[in-house]
Amino acid sequence: MSFSNYGQLCTEVYDLTKKIGQSFGGDIEYYREKLKHCKGRILEAMVGSGRVMIPLLESGLTVDGVDYSPQMLASCRNRCEERGLRPELYEANLQELSLPHKYEAIIIPGGSFLLIEQREESLRVLHRLYEHLESGGRLILDLFLPDNNYNSAELGRWGGSATYNLPNGDMITMEGKCVEADLFFNQYRVSYLKYEKWRNGTLIQTELQRFALRWYGVEEFKCTLESVGFANVTVCADFEDEKKPTSGNQKFIYQAVKS
Repeated sequence: MSFSNYGQLCTEVYDLTKKIGQSFGGDIEYYREKLKHCKGRILEAMVGSGRVMIPLLESGLTVDGVDYSPQMLASCRNRCEERGLRPELYEANLQELSLPHKYEAIIIPGGSFLLIEQREESLRVLHRLYEHLESGGRLILDLFLPDNNYNSAELGRWGGSATYNLPNGDMITMEGKCVEADLFFNQYRVSYLKYEKWRNGTLIQTELQRFALRWYGVEEFKCTLESVGFANVTVCADFEDEKKPTSGNQKFIYQAVKS
């Protein structure tokens, strides 16, 4: 079986667990507040199925979306159409991003930037985002540090199963196994996620996803943004501007300006 890239079953689970307007720790409220004075276009990179973008559109902002997964974009488009929204959505690899607009702001919520597996790829993405900003435009994104309670004896073993019941009566089960991990030196972890869809007790569809996370130290990522050319880089914790990072359990929110 080949690996999927946020395929159909993953998207169905994503839609169940990340509902439109569902805020995680106040992230939607934070992005809405930071963007409320924007008069120009906003881009949500790695938009997924629209959990954050749709509330921003409904607040009157002009927001485009871009994602690598056609299944995620199809879900996002359907959810927008159900609400009478017609945003511009693009299927693209962020490393090769070439859109027809410049943006007043670009956002990447949900820690999604950590899904870019290689550091060289991450730098290319940041350069492309920088080029898509207007002069003085802002990049806003949030990151997190993964749980470091890793047991090497679990490497390569399936576990951590979950079950999701779909509205039509079908059921999706998901299992994961960690296949690579270097938590402290190269700061990455790779897992396989196996999705199986069941109908009346019969397995009808299977999907295997390679799920990689690569993370950054708080100051490390600030320096990374500055190396790309961003200025006025700030970082706060848990979607509170005045709250400084003090713990690995917090969310870290970066703001940076194209100088």
